[in-house]
Amino acid sequence: MSIGLIGTKIGMTREFMETGQSVPVTVIKVEKGRVLDVISKEKRGYSAVKVGFFKIKNSKLTKQMKGYFSKKNTEPKKILKEYRVENLDQYKEGNELGVEIFKDKKFLDVRSKTIGKGFAGAMKRWNFGGLRASHGVSVSHRSHGSTGQRQDPGKVFKGKKMAGHMGDKSRTMLNLEIIKSDLENNLIYLKGSIPGSKNSTVFLRESVKRVTRKTIKEKHEAKVKAAAAKKGKK
Repeated sequence: MSIGLIGTKIGMTREFMETGQSVPVTVIKVEKGRVLDVISKEKRGYSAVKVGFFKIKNSKLTKQMKGYFSKKNTEPKKILKEYRVENLDQYKEGNELGVEIFKDKKFLDVRSKTIGKGFAGAMKRWNFGGLRASHGVSVSHRSHGSTGQRQDPGKVFKGKKMAGHMGDKSRTMLNLEIIKSDLENNLIYLKGSIPGSKNSTVFLRESVKRVTRKTIKEKHEAKVKAAAAKKGKK
């Protein structure tokens, strides 16, 4: 495991590569994290680092949290995250972590909440076809049809796809390519879209899976190299 970061989704735009290719990107404003606690194996049976993100007013804290932050002698933080790490030597209480921890990474995993759609019908929520447009169907064209059975077993099974609350769920996108990092403004540009609306909180971490595919830049370099080799043979 390694340390991750938390940011805010600013929105989408596009980046032009050296090849002239237009790539859609999501811009994330990364919040600097402060190390609040370094947890050793002797202390709790595992080694980890507790990091705090986003400022919060002192008046919004509980008495327990006020005591915690005054004991740590640091400004209050809204979100506290614990990351398990193997090597604790490079982390000290009070250290700040930013976009620079992803400078050598090519791919990231992103977790955020999808846009809430409220109460949705079966056609919108589950892509049902609805009932027939004519021949006996009256008023209930967009209904989901039968949900249970007759006498046996005579009940609606758990997990049956029906109308209900849609969206507003945590979803993780794996292996999103880092197109660009802006260290001055703490911005990170990821290829494609990510779940959530503008200004929603985004959790970033190093890719859990081993990614073997090439980045857009690497693909272009390989293409140029292949073209040069072909030209040299001629």
